[in-house]
Formats: sequence, C-alpha cells, structure tokens
Amino acid sequence: MPELSFLDLINVCDNVRVHQTSPVPSPFDAERLVPLYLSKSADSPVIGLLRPVIIDQLKLENERSHEIGQQELWAFNLEDSDHIPRNNRALGPSVSFRDWLDTHGKRTLAIKELCERWRDTLLFEDVCGPKKWREELYPVYANPFGAHDHPTSAAPGEVLNFVFEMERSACALLGVITYGVHMSIYEELEADGEKGLRVWVPTRSRTKQTFPGLLDNTVAGGIPSGMQIFESIVKECMEEASIEDHIVRKYARTVGAISYFFRTSKGWLQPEIEYVYDILIPHNVDAKLFEPRPLDGEVESFELLTHIEVIQKMRAGMFKPNCALVIVDLFIRLGYITPENEPDYMRIVTRLHGTFDLERW
Repeated sequence: MPELSFLDLINVCDNVRVHQTSPVPSPFDAERLVPLYLSKSADSPVIGLLRPVIIDQLKLENERSHEIGQQELWAFNLEDSDHIPRNNRALGPSVSFRDWLDTHGKRTLAIKELCERWRDTLLFEDVCGPKKWREELYPVYANPFGAHDHPTSAAPGEVLNFVFEMERSACALLGVITYGVHMSIYEELEADGEKGLRVWVPTRSRTKQTFPGLLDNTVAGGIPSGMQIFESIVKECMEEASIEDHIVRKYARTVGAISYFFRTSKGWLQPEIEYVYDILIPHNVDAKLFEPRPLDGEVESFELLTHIEVIQKMRAGMFKPNCALVIVDLFIRLGYITPENEPDYMRIVTRLHGTFDLERW
C-alpha cells in the first residue's frame, strides 16, 4: 500500500459530494440522493438524505401501513409536477414525514417501530441488524449546526431544535447528521532545543462492531440523545480509558470541532460532527493520573507514541479514518503541520470543517 498523504487521509473520511463528483470518484456518485424533510411545509428543514434503496423501502412501508389499517408515515414528492419550493432551495424531489407526525414524541415512536422491525427482519442487516444494533439513541436536529437541546431539559413551551431520536446504528439509513466527541491526551517534550510530542493512542478491540483493530485518538465516542457534549467526553474517558471524572473536568479543554461527510464502502451516508478536546499533561502533575487503561472492552491497549510514530502509522492507514482527522487537526493546532512543511495545508484545513454540501440537499 502506498504511503498516504494528509490529504489522502482526508479523502478517505470526507469522501462525499452531493450531486457532484466526490473527491475520490465512486460508483455511488451516480445515485440520485433525495432530501428528507421534517414535514411537507414549504419552510420545513431538511434533516436527512435518502438513497434510492431507502426510498423504495419507504414506499413499501406506506403500502404496509395501508394494508394493516395504520396511518402512512411518508409523503413523497418525486415527480417533476409535484416539486415543492422549500426555503428558497432549487426545486427538486423530496420525502417528508406525514403531517400527523407533528411532535418529536410521535416521530420518535414511529422511527423506533420501523428500525426495530428492520432489525428483526434482517432487512438492512449490514447496517442495523442484530449484530450491528447499538441500543443507543442519537438525536436529530432541525438545524444540525444549532443547539443540542432535548425535551428532558427544556422549559415549558420552549421551541426545540431537537426533532426526534433514533437508534444509532440506523442513522446511516436516513443520512442524518450525527455527533461525537474526541479527546487527545498528550505531553510536550523538549530536548536539545527541539520540541517533541507524545500522544496516547489506543488499539480498538478486535471484536468491535466497527473498524476492529485500528488505532484511535485517545478517547472517542458518540453523543447519546439528551446528554450534554462535555458530559459525553467525561463519560467516555472513564468507560474507555479509566480516566477519573475529576481529572477530565479539571484538565480537559475544548479546542473546536471537525466535520466531514463519510460514505461507507457499501454506499451508506454518515455525515458527522466531532467535538474535539485536549488534555495536555502538565509537567508539575503526576503523569500516572493521565495514563489511560482499558475498562469497557472497546479498547485492547494504549501506547504512548511520538508524533513521528503517529504520522508513520497514519500514513500506513492504521488509524480509524475519522480519528486520523482528529490527529491531523491536533498536529495543525500544535504547529507540527504547517504551511511551510505541507503544500496542501489550506485544502486540509478547510476540508476538516465541511458543511456537508447542506445547501445542495
């Protein structure tokens, strides 16, 4: 395998362009992707992006609902004569929830029944079948770049950005934007006038459902529905790495976010936003407090690697794709990837903060 450049690593993870050729051309570029709207209203937000196989299945779901005397879930506007202008977007085909699904509770229950039935019938077994099922709910928001609110913490009458929640593994079927947290724990060194860096790097369990055996940044995980972003990283630090709550709360620093549009090898769409945190191990504090140790079985082991070793392993394709992006972001922020040593510097920086071509959905 040829050595990967930093831009190659970006292309592996941020590999989708909507209604245009992707950074690395794919046979899935020819698929007609159709936006999923929250409602049939002209001002409805777009919340997902549907592949042809899913649109066909949603049509069958409506037929099933009709046959068993239940209300249909989906409204289709797929023919040219049925196009509805929405939020000044170009006219085009669309799918939306039916009008009776007018609350987050109704939508959540409807999607729950749908996904669990797909799981039990093995309809999309490679995505949300029994072996892929996570038993974890992810939130869906009207504005993917807006507030991470939730009904359990809302004031009476408060208008929420939250519109429903659904099983984590099934999110790729509807092409909804998902959210996670990533943290790098590292130490900075200096010897003979040269600065250096060492980062704690885990090896993923060989039995993990996704990307088994690859390398990560120190701690990472999804943000469950209803949980605050920082609380998610606190939880993950203990569960994955045995890092105590009070250590994370005292030393973790939020340093930004990355975003990318990932398509799996089978064509499933996974636009993701990852909130990024750092812990720089202080020189005057016992380093053992920051030493990660496996706890919940998702990580096999941790190793403290120099930035040179990390780069070598990234270039060899040994990192989970989105974790490689988090490390690239870390090295940019700490001055190890610069305009002077990386000719694609600006392309890399801008690609780490994409908006999913949302205006094209």
